[in-house]
Amino acid sequence: MHRSGRGVPTPLERADTTPLEVPEPRTRPMTAPPGDDRPTTELPGRPAKLTVTRVAAARSKELTAAAARRVRAASRADGAGESGLTQLLWVNALHMAGDAMIAVSLAGTLFFAATTDAQRGNVALYLLVTMAPFAVLAPVIGPALDRLQRGRRWAIAGSHLGRALLAVVMMRHFDDFWLYPAALGVLVLSKAHNVLRAAVVPRVLPGAMSLTSANARLSVFGLVTAGVVGGLAAGIAAALGFDWELGATALVFAVAAVLAVRLPPHVDVPAGEQTADVLTTAEIPVGSRRRRVSPHVVLALRANAALRFLGGFLTIFSAFLVQASFDDGWAATLALGAVAAAAGLGSFAGTAVGSRMHTAAPDRLVLVSATVAAAITLLAAIFYSFAMAAVVAGVSAVTNALGKVALDAIIQREVPDTLRASAFARSETWLQMSWVVGGAVGIALPPTGWLGFTVAAALLVLAVGLVVWSLYRGRATVGVSPDAPTTPVGPSWS
Repeated sequence: MHRSGRGVPTPLERADTTPLEVPEPRTRPMTAPPGDDRPTTELPGRPAKLTVTRVAAARSKELTAAAARRVRAASRADGAGESGLTQLLWVNALHMAGDAMIAVSLAGTLFFAATTDAQRGNVALYLLVTMAPFAVLAPVIGPALDRLQRGRRWAIAGSHLGRALLAVVMMRHFDDFWLYPAALGVLVLSKAHNVLRAAVVPRVLPGAMSLTSANARLSVFGLVTAGVVGGLAAGIAAALGFDWELGATALVFAVAAVLAVRLPPHVDVPAGEQTADVLTTAEIPVGSRRRRVSPHVVLALRANAALRFLGGFLTIFSAFLVQASFDDGWAATLALGAVAAAAGLGSFAGTAVGSRMHTAAPDRLVLVSATVAAAITLLAAIFYSFAMAAVVAGVSAVTNALGKVALDAIIQREVPDTLRASAFARSETWLQMSWVVGGAVGIALPPTGWLGFTVAAALLVLAVGLVVWSLYRGRATVGVSPDAPTTPVGPSWS
């Protein structure tokens, strides 16, 4: 090579003679010594360094996506996606989730946040302000919603939007008297949703699914959603306060209102529905708009009312029983959580089992459920302990779910299409009323375990005895088997 005398490289020597197509060699990233957690620089094009955190995050994301796909597929199975049942399913799931969040807020503001002496007065005032007016309004709400054949999806959306606004009112007044009127509105609109949902289910029923299966699917999705969201609400209330928790509740109801508007339009199309009378088997006067239904439906509804009474009684009475039995706050919370868990698992198990009992006679199933509930309550009165009270809560939830499944099956079997929506709406109204009566008995009794369960057992035995007596009296009069389907005769079925 030629070099200048001064030792300075010539332009030719300064030129880069590296071949154009040969890439520059890459250097390896510097590895950190053992125990050094500082991040290392990764070069582009090379895979990221695998860590336990990254593997766990990727696996969690994969499992979450798979679970979401399965839930979506389950909600759309058997033609539910095409008929509109899937949309109603998610509206109902958010409805039950919002009710769970309201229950968390009321438990914290009316019950656990108060002193022991004030707790009973607070809950008594809540029941007086909320349940007493509803007991008066229920006979009006049920028939009014029953006759509402146009605009049902807008009525459902309105019930959710109203609860969203009332949740905001509760958020701003959760420590003064205005909490009670707002809670009244939430309760009435919640019951109104249940009545409207019962009337809408036959409208969105897929051809390949029974009413029993549809209602079971609604219950299962609702219970799971309520359990998950209720737990999250409790965490929000503990970490941020009840005002934030009620704000989240309002958001849940607002989303439910939007989904309700998106229900299929055929929900609002009149289908020649008529009004059903589900309370009596007596003859309907000539000229009345009401139509008599099968005695099987009436007896099944009475048995379910006894079961729903027990559910309302246990919900209120168990809370006072826990406060009277446990001095420590954490012990009381765990005990009440055990009762709630037993009831939740019982509802889920009863619904899942009942929806698969296709060969069981629903007439027998509803009577067996009511009899078992009365028997276990009587055992709890004789051999009382708190563990026995938790067992009663679980058994009551199972029998309530089985009884409701049986009632749905009987309505589908016995009631004509023109009366079915009305029969569902009115039966749901009176089941809600039975729960209110049970809650009122729970607040009226002192928190003495054996006494409370004795009174509840006596009332249940009396109710079941009346149902059985009515059954056999009707059997002797008509001369047919209680499990034989009835054929509607006469103009009252037109």
